[in-house]
Order: sequence, then C-alpha cells, then structure tokens
Amino acid sequence: MARPIYLLTDFGWTGPYVGQLHAAILAVSDASRVIDVMHDLPAMRPDLAAYLLPGVCRQLAVPGVVVAVVDPGVGGDRDPLIVETTLHTYVGPDNGLLCQLDDITAVYRIDWRPPRLSPSFHGRDLFAPVAARLAVGSWPASMSAPVEMAVGADWPDVLKCVVYIDAYGNAVTGVPAKGVDLKTKISISGRSLGYASTFCQIAHGELFWYRNSQGLVEIAAREASAAKILSLALGDRILLH
Repeated sequence: MARPIYLLTDFGWTGPYVGQLHAAILAVSDASRVIDVMHDLPAMRPDLAAYLLPGVCRQLAVPGVVVAVVDPGVGGDRDPLIVETTLHTYVGPDNGLLCQLDDITAVYRIDWRPPRLSPSFHGRDLFAPVAARLAVGSWPASMSAPVEMAVGADWPDVLKCVVYIDAYGNAVTGVPAKGVDLKTKISISGRSLGYASTFCQIAHGELFWYRNSQGLVEIAAREASAAKILSLALGDRILLH
C-alpha cells in the first residue's frame, strides 16, 4: 500500500507551483494520497521553518513521505536530501530546513537527476518525483551512502523568536512548550505576557501566551491580532523570565 505524501512549502497558493507539485507526483504514480499541509512556511527562511516543521509533522499520524521545501538556494550547490525518521521520510534541501526533525535514523544525498531540471524549481522536478517513488517503496536509482547534513548541526534546539505568524495574527515561536513553566512571563516589543490555557480565559483584546496545538509556545490576543498590536515580524526575539 502506498504511503501518503504530505506537502509543506513556502510557495503560497497563487501561481502554478502547488498544482505542478501535484502533477509531478501524479506523473510518477497515482497510488498515493497527496495532502497539502501548508504552503505558507516562512518564505525564504529555512532557519525559521526548521523549528515549525517538527511540531506540524508530529500531528501527521499516518506514516508518509513529506516534501518540505523552503529553498532560497535552489539551483546552487546545496544537496537534495532524503531524511529517514521513525515516523516519516522527508525529501528536501540540505539548508537546515530538516535539521530539527524528531528521531532521525539516516540521511542520504539524492544523486539522481531528472532529464529536465529547472534551476529554480527543484520542488517540482526533483523532490516531488523522488517522493512519489519513495511512497510506493521505490528508492531513487542513484543514492549516496548515509551522510551528515551540511547545514544545521550547530543550530540551537530552542529558537527564542517568532518563526510564524498565522492568519489570525498569532505569533508562533521556536520554543517547545513542553518544559516551559506556566508561571513564565514572555517579554516582546516592550510588553510582558502571562500564560493562559485557552482564549476564553482572557479578556477581549488582551495579550497572552499559550501552548499551541503543534506543541510550541505561541503569542496571541483574544479576538485580535497580536502581530498588529505588537508590530511583530518574523525573527523578532522573545525573552522568557
């Protein structure tokens, strides 16, 4: 039975990019269910997306193949990788995006190249067809021996900054919520925020932090945009105290 294929990219929904990912997978095999998990990973910021990816993919309970693409260096000398974990197999660039994944068991460099490879769209021409083959149990014809990732080994396990801002204006941080004491205050943009477990515990418009559904510390305001109130941007630092 073919494994599902999960797509997580920074491509956005406009333009042909997501549709062409699906088409490239279909050209190899129609056996897998393809699920668009998110296409608004932090654009051109693998250093931030790396901290969002593990929590999101942890919620994908059915083992599958994850195509993860935030690839500002596409067409350069960074390697394409297959990363095996105890739950999923990941396909993506060696630029740090995959360095924070849970329970990595092996990393391989993809040496195979398709007859047509756009220098600006490896997601479609390289990662998608490789993922389609992996999903049906076929490895690429040319694979390296296990390797180490070139980027990300020295990155911290916890990133105390904003890594994602959602449609509600909530700001997700790179801090795993597990282990953060509920009495902790978070300082950002000159404000000190306390903890609440749910939005309904907070007055309308009030700022707070909570443990989000992906297992990360998130900054929010009830029925308001925390990002607008605090003038937040990706990469803004937070202080826990």
